Amino acid sequence: MNKKWIVAAVIVQLVLWGLFQSHAYAEPLPNINIQVGNGADSGTPGTSAISILLLLTVLSIAPAILVLMTSFTRIVIVLGFLRTSLGTQQMPPNQVLIGLAMFLTFFVMSPTLAQVNDVALQPYLKGEITQTQAFEKAADPMKKFMFAQTREKDLLLFIKYTKTEKPTSYKDIPITVLVPAYAISELKTAFQMGFMIFIPFLIIDMVVSSTLMAMGMMMLPPVMISLPFKILLFILVDGWYLVVKSLLMSFNMT
Repeated sequence: MNKKWIVAAVIVQLVLWGLFQSHAYAEPLPNINIQVGNGADSGTPGTSAISILLLLTVLSIAPAILVLMTSFTRIVIVLGFLRTSLGTQQMPPNQVLIGLAMFLTFFVMSPTLAQVNDVALQPYLKGEITQTQAFEKAADPMKKFMFAQTREKDLLLFIKYTKTEKPTSYKDIPITVLVPAYAISELKTAFQMGFMIFIPFLIIDMVVSSTLMAMGMMMLPPVMISLPFKILLFILVDGWYLVVKSLLMSFNMT
């Protein structure tokens, strides 16, 4: 008897499903149009597809802007060198290093970002300047920051390659010239700081390796023995304070 009720329930479900499918095909779903911006009733046309495409393009290159036009590059590379020189593998993890680098970047860039907000973003939101004027005014503080950190040799490399006249001030330098010059200057500075961080830990590795070799412990990995000593040295000298202090002092904020 139970089997008959189960079969009957299955047949009813199949019939209901068939009726639903036939009703769905008989009445197709209505078309839905989505428009970005003001409607036709306000007299202002919506945002065009090209404008949306440009906006998505800007959002997609936002990480590159953060990396190449701010202090993020130098900070994250130095922190990466620090972890490598300690030999702690994934300690601190990548999320911690990148998060620390981002907040240090916001701290270093706060005067520049505040100036961008005052001269470009707020006037644009109030409708006092156009979008083009806002971009030009926002680029000026960023150029000033990057120019202060860029070596003259790196800047002349790209100026000579583009065969442009030597600018009289940072305002005359095209952004396409200043950004790559600033990027390679930051890479060189970061590698110099990373080399200085490596030296004390390299000395510890050499001392431990020589000691183990003198004691005849050839099969014992020197890295395993030197790791606690490197961590102890880093703690005793308050390493995180010294590294962050050196990073903050390395930026020329004039």
